[in-house]
Amino acid sequence: MVSVIRAHAAKGVGNASVRTVPAIQKDAGRPCRATLYIPIPESILFVTFSVLLLLASISAGRAEDTGNGPRAGSQALHEEYEQWYTGSLVSPSGALTKKGVFAWEPYFFYNQPVGYLDSAGRGMPLSDKAHSAASLTLYKYSITNSISLQMTPTISYGWRRGHSTTSGLKMGDLPVDVMWRYLDADPKRYIPALSLFVGVGFPSGDYSRLGRSEDGVGTGTYTFRLALTEQSTYVLPGHHALRLRTWGTFRRALTNAHIADVSSYGTSAGFRGLAHPGMYGESGFSLEYGVNQRWVIAMDLARDWANGSVVRGHNAQGRYQDILGQSSGDWLIAPAIEYNWSPRFGVIAGVSALFAGHNTSQVISPQVAFNSIF
Repeated sequence: MVSVIRAHAAKGVGNASVRTVPAIQKDAGRPCRATLYIPIPESILFVTFSVLLLLASISAGRAEDTGNGPRAGSQALHEEYEQWYTGSLVSPSGALTKKGVFAWEPYFFYNQPVGYLDSAGRGMPLSDKAHSAASLTLYKYSITNSISLQMTPTISYGWRRGHSTTSGLKMGDLPVDVMWRYLDADPKRYIPALSLFVGVGFPSGDYSRLGRSEDGVGTGTYTFRLALTEQSTYVLPGHHALRLRTWGTFRRALTNAHIADVSSYGTSAGFRGLAHPGMYGESGFSLEYGVNQRWVIAMDLARDWANGSVVRGHNAQGRYQDILGQSSGDWLIAPAIEYNWSPRFGVIAGVSALFAGHNTSQVISPQVAFNSIF
């Protein structure tokens, strides 16, 4: 599966997300005195996670077994069968394990706002609820046995009860990533699979000169994307497989967005200026427990953070504005159930929910995804 940054978000994210509206859109235009630095707990978590993965790659030997499951840590060593997985709802999957393989995985989800968490994390009622239904599709192709190329286009439709809707189906920004698995898994020696993702988010979504504020689904910037992932599999008593994934993602805008009139950043008619999204990212872990070969119980727990976006320019009256949006963060849990017809085809259904955080909407997102490998 894929992590997506939610409109929270969004496995989008990015994923990371599910929620796919960029993180800057929930805080754009709300002035505050926060700085643009990554919050200390999140920066320490990301750096610590990165160092641990690098140390693991140095200290562990490279596995010789290179099957589709074991190499990527995706199947347990079982006396009777190999465990089948689709992958959890939020956790990012690593590079495919065989050259020339193509993976296609469409997600369908609905975002239901239920409240708002203020700067102190207190729950508040949310009167202006922005609903959305979206489809995110993961396309992944393995260039070599350890390097894959992935892109995840998103199409969404949004509405506010008592207000307007989007002008139609809207395509968001387009993330494209190169994925490199630099350490193969060896379950017998408890060596995990370690992967590095590097990519760019292309500004394909509408963000400026919007006819309706609901049409703002893009950032207008090229965004650097980085992720580190770990995946390992264990066998529990009763010969039940347990797969663990941990990950950390980081996103930073490489350019500024030239904005005019109504935009994704909360500006109104007559505004002219520049906007720069704040940095954002996600860390988390997932567990997948094999009930039997076909049925799997999955759970994700993730922490998202986002710095406020910066908007500078002149409004319709010619007054100069320099606005720094509020930083935000949330904790997400996503239980789900997987069913697999074979090692190549499976389906997962579940719900993600934001249960804690600050300066963010509380969103519940029922979702379903179909996993296929060719």
